[in-house]
Amino acid sequence: MVNIMYCSDYKTILFNRRGRVLEVTLNRPDRLNAVDELMHTELARLFVDVSNDPECDIVVLTGAGRAFSSGGDIDWMQKMIDNPESFEKTGREAKQIVFSLLDCEKPVIAKLNGHATGLGATIALFCDVIFAADHAKIGDPHVSVGFVAGDGGAVIWPQLIGYARAKEFLMTGDLMAASQAAQMGLINHVVPADDLDECVAQFADRLAGGATKAIRWTKMSVNIGLRQLAHSIMDASLAYEALSNIGADHQEAVNAFREKRTPIFGQGARHEVSK
Repeated sequence: MVNIMYCSDYKTILFNRRGRVLEVTLNRPDRLNAVDELMHTELARLFVDVSNDPECDIVVLTGAGRAFSSGGDIDWMQKMIDNPESFEKTGREAKQIVFSLLDCEKPVIAKLNGHATGLGATIALFCDVIFAADHAKIGDPHVSVGFVAGDGGAVIWPQLIGYARAKEFLMTGDLMAASQAAQMGLINHVVPADDLDECVAQFADRLAGGATKAIRWTKMSVNIGLRQLAHSIMDASLAYEALSNIGADHQEAVNAFREKRTPIFGQGARHEVSK
């Protein structure tokens, strides 16, 4: 028997049903929906549970409060620095998040009610259709915290905007306005913030009223190439991210964030050269 009561098992994610549409909300608004250890674990099983839910055909993914998701939680980053072995679980879950999202037959619509950065951007970009409020920004600033963009950004960004643009944004960590993201094809639609809910609801209802199996299997056909690409890249990119987790630059970035200052990168490397 399929467990349709799974929604009550989640602590950092909320669920709301509207007909055959399931709205899923990342719910740490006081931290701009930054992904901590618990949310990461819940995200790793979210799309499996959603896939097995017989009461929904369409999924809308959004964030509570002012942001979609600001990426990884800084306190969790310090915890992984202090205990590098814990990154094994993080890496395993990172693959589960991406692969389960790609394997979910049901269309997943990202509703960016605010900024989507880091892992938040990765999750949004692996969704099938992306709507953003006009004030939202999107980017993958892993490098800004001395981290490799290993959680899927190296997979999805080049497929959406090409390798040259993807490398520029992944290597700088720069954020872009939603309008710019839509113009270059990173996301689908930008709408006034006040119209976002209605626009997404209309699109979700349109898909819900369509030929369900044809829509699902079309999505799965398109995702074949992405799944193959993700399987070929993510082990290596996560291994690089694990290496950066124990690097001096990452610790410096975490310290600087807590101390509200600009990080000074390269101190460890320059020290080695000076020897």
